[in-house]
Formats: sequence, structure tokens, C-alpha cells
Amino acid sequence: MPHSRSTSAPATRRRAVRSARTAALALAALALAGCSSGAAAPTTTTTTVPPTTTTTTEQPGWTVVSRNGGAIAVDSETVTEPDGHSVTIYRFRAGQTHYGLHVGSSDPPRGSAVVSADSGSTIGPNETATLLAAFNGGFESTAGAGGFELNGQVLLPLQNGYASLVIDTDGTGHVGVWGQGVPTKGEQVASVRQNLPPLVVAGQPSPNIADIPAWGATLGGGNSVARSALGQDSAGDLLYAGSMTSLPSDIAGALVSAGAVTAMELDINPEWVQIDVAPSPGGQLTTGIAGQNRPATQYTAGWTRDFVTVLAVG
Repeated sequence: MPHSRSTSAPATRRRAVRSARTAALALAALALAGCSSGAAAPTTTTTTVPPTTTTTTEQPGWTVVSRNGGAIAVDSETVTEPDGHSVTIYRFRAGQTHYGLHVGSSDPPRGSAVVSADSGSTIGPNETATLLAAFNGGFESTAGAGGFELNGQVLLPLQNGYASLVIDTDGTGHVGVWGQGVPTKGEQVASVRQNLPPLVVAGQPSPNIADIPAWGATLGGGNSVARSALGQDSAGDLLYAGSMTSLPSDIAGALVSAGAVTAMELDINPEWVQIDVAPSPGGQLTTGIAGQNRPATQYTAGWTRDFVTVLAVG
């Protein structure tokens, strides 16, 4: 619902004067005070009602999905692209959300890495109470689409020039291009998920957006398939975009229209594109994309591929 602005109550009116002569004298006195530069200004007391503020506010066109302590943590919108394909976007508000990267039961390869219960193939026990959402990661490791780091352990070598979701040790997350401003000097990086060169660069779709094979092999060789991506806007919010039928240009265009300044493609094809969301921290998950194949319980039951959890701050 749109917010209503609160306004201060009007000041109490002065008592009406009882005679015309008294009124005239009062007006004359006021005029004299106004014209006398040396006269002392009368003492007044003003009571101001402070404006009502919230940490995050509703935005026209967006629907609130999750709240955290009364503030909006997750909201969403659906964008219809010129070709008629619909893309659903979930916005995870900066300051209200943290992130966790998980490995799947079969991919990426763990090697000798130590994988905690909160980074494995199911949503972790310490995440359950604050969980707001969970969404798919990127391509299978054999696709050679980039590196993977989990809690300071490099499972696949990180590559410069690849779009990256970077999660710091404090749980904050951002999207950027590795080796091009990411990571920043002294940044305490915990986990990194890379996938291909960036889908959106400086607020515009990639110059290679029309080269459909460059954005991954599709089942059956079709162009319009299930796709997903993750972007970031100028406020630091992360934006997940998903559709069960779309082109790379649809996903990039929807993210740009939602304010993304940078973005990376995530996994594609119907078996892998999935997001589940809850109305409040620890609430019941529901599927987030119309027609997605996987149930809302997939990440709690366990998954074969990597995924990301979105957790409420505080």
C-alpha cells in the first residue's frame, strides 16, 4: 500500500478580539514591531511533529515479499520484455540481507575443502531461523565458466574478467568483475562464485548479448529457455532475475530496467533455475518463479548443485 505522509497539526488560533478598537491597536503594534529594526523579536515556542521514517520504503510497481523487523528486506516485480517474455525480479535490500554460498552434493568438486553444515548441500541449521530466500548458482564446473571459493578455500581457480558474486566475511554480498575493481584493497573476502563475463556492464547489456551460444548451451538447442541472473543496483541491493522462457537479452533488459548497473548470468535450463522465498525470517518457503520445476523444499531437502541463501540481518 502507498505510504501516507503525516503532517503536523495546525497551531491553535488566537482568541477573537472583543472589540474593533482592540483589534486595531493590536494590528498597529504588530506593524510598528515589523518596521523597527532595533525592536526585539517576540519569543515564540514551536512544536514540530517529526516525520515518520522507515529503513526501506515501498516502490510503485514492486510488491513486498519479505519484511525484517518491519523493514522491507525483499520485494519483487515482473517485467515483460518487448518479445513478450516475462522476467521475475527479486530485490534483496542492502542493510537488511546477508548471503551464504553453498556447494551441491555433486558439484562443484570439494577436494580437500572443509565444508561446514551451513555451506553444504542443504540449508544449514544456523540459517533456518533467518532464511528469507535461496536461489540457484551458476554453470556446472565442467563448463569452465569461472572459479569458486568457499569460506577462504579455492575449489576452482578464480579468473580475472569474469563476473563474480563476492561474499565477505561479514555476510555482505556484491556483484562485480574479478580483477576490475573487485575485490577492493583490503576486502575480507569469504566466498566467490564466478560465471562467464558480465551480462550487464555499466548499466547496459553486454555488447555480446545477441550471441546466444556465448551464454551457455541450451537443452534441445533452443534460444528461449529458462534463464537466471544476479545483478546489483547503485544502492547496493542485489537483484535476482529468473524466467522459464527467455533470451539473454530479456534477462539483461529486465535487470537494467530494475536499476542494475552490473550483472552476471547464473544457471540456465529448466532443471536448474529456481528461487524460493519466505514472507519473514524463517518463514515457510514458496516457489518464486511461475512454472519453475523444482519444489520450494528443494534446498532444505538437499541439492546437487551450488546455491545461495539470503539471510535476514540481525
